[in-house]
Amino acid sequence: MKSYKIVKSNIDKKGLIASKNIKFGTKIIEYKGRIVSNKKVENDPKFDNSKDIYLFDLNKRFSLDGDFSWNTARLINHSCNPNCEVEKIGNKLWIMAIRDIKKDEELTYDYGFSFDSDYKQFPCKCRAKNCCGYIVREESRWRINKKFKKNIRINR
Repeated sequence: MKSYKIVKSNIDKKGLIASKNIKFGTKIIEYKGRIVSNKKVENDPKFDNSKDIYLFDLNKRFSLDGDFSWNTARLINHSCNPNCEVEKIGNKLWIMAIRDIKKDEELTYDYGFSFDSDYKQFPCKCRAKNCCGYIVREESRWRINKKFKKNIRINR
C-alpha cells in the first residue's frame, strides 16, 4: 500500500496526503523526471518563471525536470513549515519524512527558491504560522520579514 494519495489540496489545486501514519525518516515517494542540462534550462521557454516548473538541481551541469504526469511527487506542495524534505540517495531523489506525519496530513516540503528580485512572483499559500507570504527558502525569509516589519512601521 502506498503511503500517500492524491487529493484536492488546502494549499493548491492538488496535493498528496498521507494515507497512513508515516514515521520520521521514511522514504515516501521518489521524485522522478528526465535529466536536462542546465544550459537547456536557461534557454528553453518551458522553464520560464511564468509557468509551473518542477526542476531540481542535481549538480552544476544538470537538473531533473519532473514536469511529467508519471511524476506523482510533483504534486507535493510547498510549506514554510514542511513535514518532508528531498534527499538525494545515489542517483535518485526521494521525498523523506522529517518528522512523524499523521494519516490525512498533507505532505509538504520547502521548495527552497532563492531570494531575488522575482520573489513576489511566487506567493505562498501554506498558511503556516511562520509563513513570510512568499515561496522563499528558509535561510532567506528574514529578508522578507524585515521588509514586512519596515512596511508596518511606515504605515502606522
